[in-house]
Amino acid sequence: MRTFVVFDLEFTSWQGALEQDWGAPGQLREIVQIGALRLREDFSVAEEFEALVRPVTNPGLSAYFTGLTGIDQDRVDREGVPPAEALGEFLGFCRGQSVLSYGNDMVVLGENLGWARARGEEVKSGFLPAHFLNIRPWLNSLAPATATSNVGRLWQVLGLPRPAAGQEHSALFDCHSLAAAIEHLCGTGATLPEGCLRRA
Repeated sequence: MRTFVVFDLEFTSWQGALEQDWGAPGQLREIVQIGALRLREDFSVAEEFEALVRPVTNPGLSAYFTGLTGIDQDRVDREGVPPAEALGEFLGFCRGQSVLSYGNDMVVLGENLGWARARGEEVKSGFLPAHFLNIRPWLNSLAPATATSNVGRLWQVLGLPRPAAGQEHSALFDCHSLAAAIEHLCGTGATLPEGCLRRA
């Protein structure tokens, strides 16, 4: 059975950070939550991955971030794991797979991987055994109405049933929204980009 992975990240943010491309002093895109689904060819879920991560440079979450994601400081302090641990587990989950995101989340992943290694932390897995792909251009070209939508709203824009419990800007919910959008488009005759499906 061939499978592929869809993933989403939630990372530290502040009011206006997106518009400034996280350019203000001290603002880094530190991962706080990773969500991923391993999907079979029929788009059923073979496995889920979710990790909460404790940021290092900005360990205190902004009120803006908490309002956006619903992730509060107490939960991160209680359940969060060190970045190197979460990154290693996630990259292990992706090993040998095509890994799709709605946008360039792999860039943020690379930033966080670099910071962890610069701190002298060991990340058990790396990028090379996985094939990362931004699926957004493919999806937006097939469904132009999605062009201005964030990943967590894709299901709404396409008029699909709610794909899972939870809310947008929760990484795992956003993965379900992306998976539903991909399944819908493939169900109307679209074909995933070459190389997306690999033998599990």
